Amino acid sequence: MCEFFVKADPILYESRTRTVRIHGVLTSIRLENLVWDTLAEMARDENCTTNALIAQFHDEILLHRGDVANFSSFLRVTCLRYLRRKCDRALGLDSGDAAPLVAKAPVVALKATARH
Repeated sequence: MCEFFVKADPILYESRTRTVRIHGVLTSIRLENLVWDTLAEMARDENCTTNALIAQFHDEILLHRGDVANFSSFLRVTCLRYLRRKCDRALGLDSGDAAPLVAKAPVVALKATARH
């Protein structure tokens, strides 16, 4: 199983910093290339630019939480949840929210570790 992951193109996990304008304020965000690619895919799905999507996420997380301590981590988790939901839908699972699946993740990880 690990071979699949370690053979990933290093470009995918190389970090890149982009400047994004949120309400007229320029801010730098450093993310891995795969995360930027996933955000671009999400933006295409929403018929907007990546910058507009990031600004929308910023507004929505502030409205929902009042603050976000680590916006880059929020974007990474958002991408993971997007990809998870996409996989679930492809499998016909469409859980609606990844939270119940994430809660089960440690059990799956323990089972996988026990085999090695």
